Amino acid sequence: MAKQPESDSFMDMFGKFGRDLKVPNVDVEAILAHHRKNLEALEKAARASATGATSLLSRQREMLQDTLREVAEVAQSYRAPGNPQELLAKQTEFARKSFEAALKNAGEVAELARKSGAESIDILRARIKDAMEEVRGGYEKR
Repeated sequence: MAKQPESDSFMDMFGKFGRDLKVPNVDVEAILAHHRKNLEALEKAARASATGATSLLSRQREMLQDTLREVAEVAQSYRAPGNPQELLAKQTEFARKSFEAALKNAGEVAELARKSGAESIDILRARIKDAMEEVRGGYEKR
C-alpha cells in the first residue's frame, strides 16, 4: 500500500523545502511571511466582494418585491374610466412612476456594485503598496 502524504499546507511544504536547501542568504521565513500576507489580502478582497455581491442581490430582491407590490396595488385599484383621456392619463402616470423607479433602482444598484468593487481593489492596492515597501526595505538592508 502506498504511503499517504502528510497533510501539510502548501506554505508548510514550501518552508520545509527552503530550509532543506540550506541556501545561504535566503530568509525563507521572510518569503513565507510575504506570501502569507499576499494570500490574506486576496482572502480579504474575496470576502469583501462576496459581501458586496450578497448585499447587491438582497437589494435587487427588495426592489423587485417593491415593484411587484406596486403593480399589484395598481391592478387592484384599477377601474376602467369611461373617458379615454382619463385612461391615457392614468397609464401615462403609471409609466412615468415606473420609469422613475427603474432609474432610481438602477442608480442604487450601480452604486452598490461600485462600492463593492472599490473595497476589494483598495484591499489589494494596500497589499501591493506594503509588498513594495517590504521589497524596498529588503534592498536597503543590504
